[in-house]
Amino acid sequence: MKIALASDHAGFDLKEEVKGYLLKEGIQVVDLGTDSNASVDYPYYGRKCAEAVSEGKAERGIVVCGSGIGISIAANKIKGIRCALCTDVEMAEMARKHNDANMLALGGRATDRDTALSITKTWLNTGFDGGERHQRRVDMLNDMG
Repeated sequence: MKIALASDHAGFDLKEEVKGYLLKEGIQVVDLGTDSNASVDYPYYGRKCAEAVSEGKAERGIVVCGSGIGISIAANKIKGIRCALCTDVEMAEMARKHNDANMLALGGRATDRDTALSITKTWLNTGFDGGERHQRRVDMLNDMG
């Protein structure tokens, strides 16, 4: 599996933690920045990561900003992206099972390292339920803008 990663300055440290975890698990990582805690604009990085996923350069993506809110909004502007901001393991599981979320957003200032890694692990290892009602809803999302 290949995962695209991106963050703004507020999410940089957590992005690096997630990156280390993914590499340790043998998962290929495409790090799209940022490369430091210097202030940058989250919409650029959310878009960059979402485009990598939508264009098939990565199977899924993970984005991180301070709260996870702004960068998830940016990612969701890209057609075909279903980016879920998850703050606990149950949300990560449901994002995959019911929404087939192809991107995960985390809050670098809102989520501690251990929780973020548990969320990431669950999100990576949970499949899409694929049931008729869930697929119908995912299809509806995909048909939007």
